[in-house]
Amino acid sequence: MPVSAGISQKTMAPSRTEQLISNLLKIGIALTSEHDLDVLLEQIVTEARRFTRSDAGSLYVVEDGLLRFVVSQNDTIMKRQAGAVQKNPYLNRTIPISHQSLAGYVASTGQILNIRDAYKIPASEPYHFNKEFDERYMYRTRSLMVVPLKDPQDTVIGVLQLINALDAHGKPVAFSGMVEELVLSLASQAAVALKNAHLTAQIKKAHFDSILRLSVAAEYRDRDTYYHIQRMSRYSALISKAMGWSKGEIDLLLYASPMHDVGKLGVPDSILMKPGPLTQDERKVMEGHTIIGADILGNPDSDLIRVAKSVALSHHEHYDGTGYPYGLRGDRIPLEGRVVSLADVFDALSSRRCYKPPMSLDHVIEWVRQERGKQFDPVCVDAFFEGVDEILEVYEKYKEPEPESAKEPQPATPTG
Repeated sequence: MPVSAGISQKTMAPSRTEQLISNLLKIGIALTSEHDLDVLLEQIVTEARRFTRSDAGSLYVVEDGLLRFVVSQNDTIMKRQAGAVQKNPYLNRTIPISHQSLAGYVASTGQILNIRDAYKIPASEPYHFNKEFDERYMYRTRSLMVVPLKDPQDTVIGVLQLINALDAHGKPVAFSGMVEELVLSLASQAAVALKNAHLTAQIKKAHFDSILRLSVAAEYRDRDTYYHIQRMSRYSALISKAMGWSKGEIDLLLYASPMHDVGKLGVPDSILMKPGPLTQDERKVMEGHTIIGADILGNPDSDLIRVAKSVALSHHEHYDGTGYPYGLRGDRIPLEGRVVSLADVFDALSSRRCYKPPMSLDHVIEWVRQERGKQFDPVCVDAFFEGVDEILEVYEKYKEPEPESAKEPQPATPTG
């Protein structure tokens, strides 16, 4: 069959436009398949930058009538810092949704901005560029595309900023009109994905809140249970995070660990609330809460309850085999039990109880160090110290309110 004139028999290479459209479709699929909110926020900026060949990018989300700065990426600054990850002081700052900033203008008007040079914006424009970031990091912002993320109801739920477009050779260029149209399409896909991720996060939060309330109900006789569960579950998540667990595994432990002491339902008040040392017989009854908890959570048909049962049964086992109920040693103790054991004991020692005052944090931290390889798995202890700054933040955030008796004015000390 003859070949039509002017058409090569070889497959024609896709044009730049065709490549962009193909990439846009792939990005849309990738975004809609990601439901972890934190991962998605980073992914939106990463994919948009790759799509537009942008040197940098940032993302704001609308919260309580303000814009919160949640993502910042900048290849030039990262190269200058030799790839070292440094905390951006601007992250999590909020700014008004107003014409005082580019992002605020876009959020308030819903209009896209495509700026050739941020330093040459005419004074007559209703928005202006803030040079604070550039001056702080010795950076030069030139081209800018500021894009509203709109949900299906046409409400702006975020703002994407793409900074310094580059050509195929890494030279600065302006964002083209063609790219602008495609980025608007990308922003629509990102907004839908962001909305879905928000809904997923709200469901997870409600799920966790329900677990906390049920766990507190199971131990309602202990007034400090609520704060204990809030802390130890988050300590467990931070330790497992430092151990390199996946996000799904970390979340599973976060939700399962509050049920670690559900077996205390079967412990009499006279033992559970006793303000002094337990007798040997009383201690045996107390130790039975691990087996009672496993029975309550028996025959699990979900991963969550399976992990919760394992934690309830094993969180008082010691790495050296001196724990209970079975005296398991080392790797025979389920890993989730080893993690929760450390989180639970750290919180118990550093908190007030009906039978004791709290130990000082310095004392508890040093004791944890000394119990490495004894009561606690060395890997868990190392992970604890890797995330200790975040652990201490949780300690402060979820600290029990000071008891009323401690707030009463104390009588003056006699001076003779």
